[in-house]
Amino acid sequence: QFPIALHQNTDMGFPDDTASPGPTIVSTATLEAIAAWFPDCTIDEVRRRFRSNIEIAGVPAFWEDQLCSASGDPVSFQIGDVPLWGINPCQRCVVVTRNSRTGTPDRHFQTTFSSHRQATLPTWAPRSRFNHFFRLAVNTQIPNAAGKTIRVGDPLHFTATATS
Repeated sequence: QFPIALHQNTDMGFPDDTASPGPTIVSTATLEAIAAWFPDCTIDEVRRRFRSNIEIAGVPAFWEDQLCSASGDPVSFQIGDVPLWGINPCQRCVVVTRNSRTGTPDRHFQTTFSSHRQATLPTWAPRSRFNHFFRLAVNTQIPNAAGKTIRVGDPLHFTATATS
C-alpha cells in the first residue's frame, strides 16, 4: 500500500556495468562446476543467482575467461552475425549470495565461491584482471549490431590468440 514506479531505459537498459552493457557470457560447464561447490545448489539455482544473458554449451568450465585480455584490450568474437567484444570478468554483487527463491542469504557463499574460483582459475585466464575472485562471466560490448539478432543455436566464432 505504497506508491511504486516502473522505469524503462530503451537506450541501454539497466546493466550492472554501464561501460560494458552488452550481454554477459558464461559456459554451461562453468555453471555445473559452481553447482558442485555448493551441496544445496542445483545448476538451475546457479543460473538464477548469476543471471548471465548468454550460456555457451560444448566448451570447458571457465572457457569464457579467455574472452578477456590481460592488457584490458577488447577480445573480438562473434555469435551468429553479431560481433562482440569481451571486456572484463564480471564483478558479482550480493544478489548471488542469496537463495533465488527465498532471498535467504548464505553468509559463506562469497568466501567459498572466491576460494574455489581462485583455485580453479584456468591457465588461459588473464590473472591480472582478477583483483579479487568474486567474479564470474564476461562483460561485453557490442560494437555494431544494428539490425542483427542473436538466436539460440547461433554458432560462436572465436580464435584464441597469444596476445588475448
